Amino acid sequence: MTVTVGPQVVADTRASLRILETSHPPVFYLPRRDVRTAFLRPRPGRTHCEWKGAASYWDVVVGDIVVVRAAWSYGQPLGPYEALRDHLAFYPSAARCTVDGEVVTAQKGDFYGGWITHEIEGPFKGGPGTWGW
Repeated sequence: MTVTVGPQVVADTRASLRILETSHPPVFYLPRRDVRTAFLRPRPGRTHCEWKGAASYWDVVVGDIVVVRAAWSYGQPLGPYEALRDHLAFYPSAARCTVDGEVVTAQKGDFYGGWITHEIEGPFKGGPGTWGW
């Protein structure tokens, strides 16, 4: 899988972690070693997931292109999500993301950051009227 911003490949890996959560498409977490972290800038603020813990956010900066909150990570993930340590997830609405060469469609609403490919079928949380599921 790849993550591209403007002309620059920011991440390229064959070792992602595919996480499935209730009512939305998978999110892929890419190992930090396969991310060109020179393009990342820490973003103030955090959110909390009851399952994974505190999330930190990252802007992606490629030349004059600044994509605010394009990625997130869990520095100290909780229990069963320990494998997410040293991984980053990217919003496909903020960058061009691919899986096996297929360009990913972003999950509506952008809260969950799900990656939709041809074999993934909804309905999904995130769009208007779906927050109460």
